[in-house]
Amino acid sequence: MKNDQVSDSIQNLFSNENPIEVWVKAAEIISCINPDYDLSDIRNVFRDTVDIFNGNYPGYCAIKTPFHDLHHTLDVFLCAVRLLHGMHVSGATLRNSDITLVVIASLMHDIGFAQECGTEAGTGARFMQIHVRRGIEFMRHYLEYRGFPPAWGASLTPMIQTTDLDLQFDQIAFLNERVRLLGQIVSTADLIGQMADRTYLEKLLFLYEEFKEANFNGYKSPLELLRQTQSFYKMVRQRLDVEYDGVYTKLVFYFKDWFGIERNFYMEAIEKNIAYLSKLALLDEREHLSMLRRAGIADKVLVPNRAFA
Repeated sequence: MKNDQVSDSIQNLFSNENPIEVWVKAAEIISCINPDYDLSDIRNVFRDTVDIFNGNYPGYCAIKTPFHDLHHTLDVFLCAVRLLHGMHVSGATLRNSDITLVVIASLMHDIGFAQECGTEAGTGARFMQIHVRRGIEFMRHYLEYRGFPPAWGASLTPMIQTTDLDLQFDQIAFLNERVRLLGQIVSTADLIGQMADRTYLEKLLFLYEEFKEANFNGYKSPLELLRQTQSFYKMVRQRLDVEYDGVYTKLVFYFKDWFGIERNFYMEAIEKNIAYLSKLALLDEREHLSMLRRAGIADKVLVPNRAFA
């Protein structure tokens, strides 16, 4: 890859709004892990996931949660695939079933925000505290619908549970150490995939809206949530380094092999976001929104009677 192509690719690492582009990237990476891997099953899962978010899946309306949206799921999915590649390059042996399970879990980890047609109310954020459980229930029905082995549910359940930060990692019942590792990949991707987004801080305004709709956590203002995100990141680092055994470090192998650059651009992007947050947290209620201007998100939050209100 030429230098200018490398630069463009790195600039667009977290530009995952277009599902078609995300799929092409992921399929190429998976094919490098194993050229003989049959992509047809996970292609169907990917398409079905996009359809659910867009309201094109039978029995469900579109998922309207502004933070836990399709872009977030695509961020997590692609980060998980990149982690798999990094582990492969580092010498880990990955079975085809490992790839499939990680893909399904990363795509379906937030599917529990989906609302059945005729029962929709608000954005679906009311399911905040039970969305992981709802997602697991959906996943089990989905395995049957797609003709996947029902036994996969026993592995996918704890893998999806790892994305529930209210659960202690050591309390999750993994079938074996291999499933535990796959769960670490999914949960790592969930955390760093979202926090590396260059609009992550702006999207916390959307998260505040979800919390408010769900009557969850009792933040008094978006600024309070932003300030507490500094403490949240300390907890995240603890989980990444200890509970998840530093799986995120395998991304260095991915970037070295894919771009010829021995760096972890996910963690660098997160550190930039947190450094900017440190400055923002010193401001008052009137000033902090002026520091959050990317993607017009602050303007959307301030518009009354918006579609996701």
